[in-house]
Amino acid sequence: MTAVRASGTDVPSYTETWDCQPESAAKARRLVSAAMSLWGISELADVGVLIASELVSNAINHSRCRRFRIRISRPHDRTIKILVSDTNHQVPTLGNPDSESENGRGLHLVEVMSTKWGYDRRRWGKIVWAELELAEESVRQVES
Repeated sequence: MTAVRASGTDVPSYTETWDCQPESAAKARRLVSAAMSLWGISELADVGVLIASELVSNAINHSRCRRFRIRISRPHDRTIKILVSDTNHQVPTLGNPDSESENGRGLHLVEVMSTKWGYDRRRWGKIVWAELELAEESVRQVES
């Protein structure tokens, strides 16, 4: 299991910065899984891990960055937010793969599996994010 580090903000969150290398995607998956486990949110862990994997893969494969940062936060009781930032200014776009294509479906998965997703441009690059919403009964179970 990955050791997670609190981000030092008022919002419960964990963050790490890694090299844009394929093996970093596995580290990001472990970070998201560990954070959700610490928060007692197991029912969304698989979805969160898949979304993180897709966002990190995009940063590694399309941004030509040297490093990226991933953050998983819980801005509200029912909201989980996964953010991946890199120094590339090119914004993500939904691909239009045909049935024979091996690539181009990652953001479609993110769109289907998240409550909402998007990106924020920054002077130094961009942040791509996706949000997940917990069911009301899940929040009650975590609070008990």
